[in-house]
Amino acid sequence: MCGIVGATGRPDVAELLVEGLERLEYRGYDSAGIVLAVEGALWRTRAADGTRSVAALRELVGSAPGPAVTGIGHTRWATHGAPSVENAHPLYDCFGRVAVVHNGIIENHAEIQSSLERSGHAMVSATDTEVIAHLVEDKMATGLPLAEAVRHALLVVRGSFAVAVVSVEEPELLVAARRNTPLVLGRSDGASLLASDIPALLGRTEQLFVLADDQVAELRPGSIRVTSLAGAELDPPALSVDWDLAAAQKGGFEDFMSKEMREQPRAVADTLLDRWTPDGSLTLDELCMTEDELAQLTRVYLVACGSSYHAGLVAKFAIEQWAAIPAEVEIASEFRYRNPVLDPKALAVGVSQSGESLDTLLALREARARGARVLGVTNVVDSSIAREADAVLYTRAGPEICVAATKTLLAQIVALELLALTLAQVRKTRSASEIAAAVDALTRLPAGIDEVLARAKEVDQVAESLAGASDFFYLGRNLGYPVALEGALKLKELSYLHAEGYPAGELKHGPIALIEPGTVVVGIATRNPLWEKFQSNVQEVRSRGATVVLVANDGDEAAAALADHVLWVPESDPLLAPVLDIVPLQLFAYRLARLRNLDVDRPRNLAKTVTVE
Repeated sequence: MCGIVGATGRPDVAELLVEGLERLEYRGYDSAGIVLAVEGALWRTRAADGTRSVAALRELVGSAPGPAVTGIGHTRWATHGAPSVENAHPLYDCFGRVAVVHNGIIENHAEIQSSLERSGHAMVSATDTEVIAHLVEDKMATGLPLAEAVRHALLVVRGSFAVAVVSVEEPELLVAARRNTPLVLGRSDGASLLASDIPALLGRTEQLFVLADDQVAELRPGSIRVTSLAGAELDPPALSVDWDLAAAQKGGFEDFMSKEMREQPRAVADTLLDRWTPDGSLTLDELCMTEDELAQLTRVYLVACGSSYHAGLVAKFAIEQWAAIPAEVEIASEFRYRNPVLDPKALAVGVSQSGESLDTLLALREARARGARVLGVTNVVDSSIAREADAVLYTRAGPEICVAATKTLLAQIVALELLALTLAQVRKTRSASEIAAAVDALTRLPAGIDEVLARAKEVDQVAESLAGASDFFYLGRNLGYPVALEGALKLKELSYLHAEGYPAGELKHGPIALIEPGTVVVGIATRNPLWEKFQSNVQEVRSRGATVVLVANDGDEAAAALADHVLWVPESDPLLAPVLDIVPLQLFAYRLARLRNLDVDRPRNLAKTVTVE
């Protein structure tokens, strides 16, 4: 979710770059930088001061040595390498004659870097991006012009990217390309521009164009040429935009929650990137633990708060079923006060989207003090938990502005499923073919999430029919239980309606006394080993007058026969089903909150990051 801006043919290019980065600040970032083609050289300035980095750039650009006609800028959300000036974009080749900015993940960066270093290249950052600059340098050394060098370099690259490249050899040329990561082009009299998102270009250009996957754009003052990676000439489609700047920062959505829910397929796909080797085995480089150390673990403690706790509940099933290791899920605020029994063969996994949740951080410190190994699962590189853990597994959801967790939660579940599969691999509790089948099922999840999101209007209709209800019970069994907890939490957070999540088997041990006509029961009825028992629980609430809403697999008529309303989801492996089952419950809570005219991005009394006990 980093931001890219670029321009050529504008005398005010430095101001345009800084203003463009300011317009992209809503995307979140931890460092920023620009490079300008000035007087036969590249001039670069960078800052790593969190969300104050762009403001720092505005002060620094005044020291540029002369007028510039071409430049690129970037705001970085760290994935590979800590947020620091050294890792901030733009990044140079060996001689500072080629500069690159990049959004995305280069899956094969390690093997490219190894090859480049054997050829004499020296890397100065810890990023995956830097290899692109050196690849372009290598190709230009053979006599290729910049555009051809970029094209040849990207043929070597695997993964996702939006890149922009400048060189002192052709100072008025800006070369850009993309794969799976957005890039927009603009043209006006005497100038050409690009950006990762529309807001950076609004009011700056007369024409906007979309660059598609595996296309390369050559931007010169007032002209744009687009080709395929193979070099074939293409006509980029024009883009019609009627947003104002505020709407554009939200991608045209009414609020950030809508936008971030729609970004969930990408968040899951990016979290899965670069996680297995060509031979099919899993590799989680951030773990920093040997296979022997992983194989010797005897127990896993998953420690978290809020939605992250629900991700841990899902992971417990995967770790125990795939890796055959006992797993406990702990509320972080309670964990360190109950005198937990830990030893060096225990792994404490702290799950926190921000990496700054104080309860989780203190729980991990307690676990380490008692001898356990500590692993952090977080969305923020170099956060407190990432720094203090023995190892860290990063989700790659990009910044999440809405207080209620959506895309970060799904990314956490997927990351923890990968951890479970890795434990199964090193402990040999699952065969290579079984692990490969699970990985294949994981890679299909983004498409499944897309399918669920495409049914948002159907969910809206259900929510609208229940707009007058005030009491909701969410029920699930097996893996449906953590989904029920998450569904109830979302409804409470967003709509301020009374909602409770229960294991369905506990219904008759007290909660059923509250079921009466007008009560809404939301059940997680996708197929799992306890599906038949769950049917009986649904019958119990139906007979007492409850309105029943079920999340069910496509075409499951037996489930539909039990329900007043059905929220349909594609079928998936039961251990992965929560990733899909949670999505309609997000949409349901969102719509009920909007019907009540509530601010879904900033629910009352809540903060995005809880840094107090």
